[in-house]
Amino acid sequence: MSGAAAKRIALVTGASRGIGRAVALELARQNWHVVAIARAQKALEKLDDDIRALGGGEATLIPLDLKDGASIDQLAAPLFERFGKLDGLAACAGALGSLTPAHQATPAIMDETILVNYLANQRLIRALHPLLRESDAGRAVFLTSGASKNPRAYWSPYAASKAALDALVISWAAEIGNVTPMRANLFNPGGTRTSMRAKAFPGEDPMTLPTPEEVAPSIVAMLQPSYTENGAWIQFERR
Repeated sequence: MSGAAAKRIALVTGASRGIGRAVALELARQNWHVVAIARAQKALEKLDDDIRALGGGEATLIPLDLKDGASIDQLAAPLFERFGKLDGLAACAGALGSLTPAHQATPAIMDETILVNYLANQRLIRALHPLLRESDAGRAVFLTSGASKNPRAYWSPYAASKAALDALVISWAAEIGNVTPMRANLFNPGGTRTSMRAKAFPGEDPMTLPTPEEVAPSIVAMLQPSYTENGAWIQFERR
């Protein structure tokens, strides 16, 4: 076997920036083939250049808006045709939406967070479960938030979508844990130096926060065959 077929294969959403981009690069450093998903074509091409610059790194680029559920549904067939399996899923894409009082949250505001943070991930599970099942150790990690457990004022759209994601992933993990070699877990990066964090906390000094590059190795570790936790909610700990 050669090329991508000889590597473990991981799909990363939100791969064009922030934590998703850092995860994609860390996977490439560890000799994974990265299937990178994001909306921005040019940003994906820059990621591809950076992966190739690592030496031996390989990526498959898929420009895709996670609000487009039909496109998610169509992911599996071409991936199966090319790779025959998927060893890892790092669901890093997320939408903050608008911080607003619950009684003023419009359907459009709710749709944005629910579509990206919850429904897109449900469709990814539905589409990619068979591919992860073909791996000897399929692993899935979904980025969650402390807001899912401790909602605060004005954060109801985001908090509700992340709480729904938590329930979804923990339920799926319970279904796969005893009957397959697959594992699924949640990972809370906490405050990280990203554009989403800056939007949520504009007065915060970003230099006090860990970078996506500091967070990424913990996520990649959860995609390894040796990682056996299942249905866990993992909090990032800065070292």
